[in-house]
Amino acid sequence: MHALRKNRPLRRVVLASAATVSGLVMLLSLKPHTPPQIAADPAPAPSSASSTSGGSGAAGGAGRSTGTNTVTGETVQTRWGPVQVRVTLVGGRITDVTALAQPSGNPRDREISGYAIPQLRREALAAQSASIDTVSGATYTSDGYRRSLQSALDAARR
Repeated sequence: MHALRKNRPLRRVVLASAATVSGLVMLLSLKPHTPPQIAADPAPAPSSASSTSGGSGAAGGAGRSTGTNTVTGETVQTRWGPVQVRVTLVGGRITDVTALAQPSGNPRDREISGYAIPQLRREALAAQSASIDTVSGATYTSDGYRRSLQSALDAARR
């Protein structure tokens, strides 16, 4: 006679419960995200487009007191997708930061980017640098934003 067919139904319940819990643990440990897709074109080098001819070689904003400078930062690959920003500087001050690329692979990524990107923009405008706080719940996006912003600011000061 088989071991599970004896007069011990509790053993069957325990085994079925253990199998169910094991299956649930394995199912919940799966990651829903796919790895970020690599673009066909490699990350572009930071480029700058200046609308005035204030192109002195001074480091910092002293030589650009009246010029408008728009610089695109590097594309930073994060765990959940690429992040890239464009910075507009007027007279050496950050006047606008626009996110050109942000994680958007699934609805959760879009939700996180939807609340993190505006907050990161506000902080960058207030700090006038890439020294901004990480947004809670958007660590990877914040880090990518900060790194892309810093690369744009570095390129603008060259």
